[in-house]
Amino acid sequence: MRLVTLLSAGLDSVVATVAASREHEIVLALTFDYGQHAAGREKAAAIQVAQALGINHSVIALPWLAEITNSALVAEAEQMIAADAASLDDPQAVSAVAQAVWVPNRNGIFLNIAAGYCEARDCAGIVCGFNAEEAASFSDNSREFMQAAEECFAYSTRHGLQVISPTVALTKAQIVEVGYEIGAPLHLIWSCYLGGQTHCWSCPSCVRLRRALESSGYWERWQRQALRLLSSHPRE
Repeated sequence: MRLVTLLSAGLDSVVATVAASREHEIVLALTFDYGQHAAGREKAAAIQVAQALGINHSVIALPWLAEITNSALVAEAEQMIAADAASLDDPQAVSAVAQAVWVPNRNGIFLNIAAGYCEARDCAGIVCGFNAEEAASFSDNSREFMQAAEECFAYSTRHGLQVISPTVALTKAQIVEVGYEIGAPLHLIWSCYLGGQTHCWSCPSCVRLRRALESSGYWERWQRQALRLLSSHPRE
């Protein structure tokens, strides 16, 4: 089956892409720039991941999406909400983070753009890096969202499309484990909400990644690989 993948170059999208590529042909990887702080880092990482996997890659600019959102992902960096491991298990704290970083209909927009590319390139579906951990607070990470999107595509595309997420039922720690098992280039990922030289390790996404790496026993291995990459190819 020919597929288009949504590749932000974060943990979930990289593992989902590699997992899907083991059974299907990934025709194109799409990365979106909607003015987020990490856009430059995400694009650079996505290019490296796509090259490592031998997948064609395109960047889609959505400047208008930045104009209509006050998300902490786009607003002044000083407004970025900080987190710690304990807050990830606090429903109120998780809800506050979800509200702070929400971008209007982001995943819905991404899926519909990818659907256009699928039709143009005779592809049967879209790969997404959703996960069970974040689906609890982000409804557009859920299996129900995927099913609803497929129902929509049955009407908005000529032949319908599948929405595929090999990671949708997994926690972040499980995704790390699967990633290493299948040889995903996890040292290339960029999961930070900010765009610094290295991961900040204080934003919610960084805290989730570190907890997942530590709980799965891969934190030190990942650090060594990431530092080796940084020293040999400094991120610009």
